[in-house]
Amino acid sequence: MLIHQNINGSNFFNRSWLEFKVGFNDSRGNYWLGNELLHQLTKEARYKMQCHIQARSNGITYVAKYGIFLVGTEANNYILRVAHYSGNAGDSLSYHNGMMFTTYDRDNDLRSDNCAAVCAGGFWYGECYRAGMTVMIGRGGDFSWYELPQSVGRQMTSASMWLTC
Repeated sequence: MLIHQNINGSNFFNRSWLEFKVGFNDSRGNYWLGNELLHQLTKEARYKMQCHIQARSNGITYVAKYGIFLVGTEANNYILRVAHYSGNAGDSLSYHNGMMFTTYDRDNDLRSDNCAAVCAGGFWYGECYRAGMTVMIGRGGDFSWYELPQSVGRQMTSASMWLTC
């Protein structure tokens, strides 16, 4: 089940807390399922998660798989639990483990400024990110996955997240 897709690193994910709560999409394929539904689907730990990362430098799609993927309640700011990485993309998402969701209008990250405002996209930011799944190209470190193989570089062309059984 597709839970997130960023086709081109645009500012499409520069959205409010309420929009991330209920979800949104566009005709180009950019998509966010919604944090409330993510919580409902993952609260019993029935699903695993995969990130598909297309590298800008070579067009190859890399995969990061996680055996544990849980999203908490709105009362705890949709805190992320992710663990048990495997794949060939490198483990960028584990940096976000234990982080609360942040949007430009609800700052829950670890920095004094708001990472979602700086990066133009809501996410589970720490100081700010290693998995820039919603970051706009050219903002806050760029639309990038920090742990891609060094020979490939960090920048992405597209990124998606999938719940799997």
